[in-house]
Amino acid sequence: MVNNFITNKKQLFDRWAPSYDWTFPSFIYQAIHKRLLSQVELPPQANVLDLGCGTGRLLDRLATQFPELRGTGLDLSPQMLRVARQSNRHHPRLIYLEGNAESLPFAEGQFDAVFNSISFLHYPEPQQVLNEVARVLSPGGRFYLVDITTKSETASQLIANSPARIRFYSPESREKLGNNAGLLCIGHYYLLGPVLLTIFEK
Repeated sequence: MVNNFITNKKQLFDRWAPSYDWTFPSFIYQAIHKRLLSQVELPPQANVLDLGCGTGRLLDRLATQFPELRGTGLDLSPQMLRVARQSNRHHPRLIYLEGNAESLPFAEGQFDAVFNSISFLHYPEPQQVLNEVARVLSPGGRFYLVDITTKSETASQLIANSPARIRFYSPESREKLGNNAGLLCIGHYYLLGPVLLTIFEK
């Protein structure tokens, strides 16, 4: 069941990849990224991970703002990654890999920060994703979770009729998922409309 879910997601984003950066959402992401970057604190020569990196726009902006940063983008979609690699202006500081957020191919404590922008809503096993984020974060490292939120106090709100099968999480449910993984929530910040940044620290 989960494998079918992942395959369907991969196909959806593979089809979207060629036009992704020219469609309306890219303008939304640009505004979100600008506001996110104003909240980001990184150590010198930080090593960061972008989960669900898509075409690599967030990592590109991070690498521009933090010239000593090294970054890895991970995505399910080979076509998204192809676009990211073709437009990679910061090679070899930035690399892009295919992989699943629920089973990260990285060592414990490898990253100073992990980013996840508008893709958490797609994960069928959100707690496992948080567990993996906590595992690969170094002590004191931060997880920047950016996604559409809901006012609902329930753990999640499934958009049952959506073909993409997405879930929105309230601030409280985000905190609970993080706490269960050993991450401390240090703040919530609205970036654009219902798009909420939650910052966790290990």
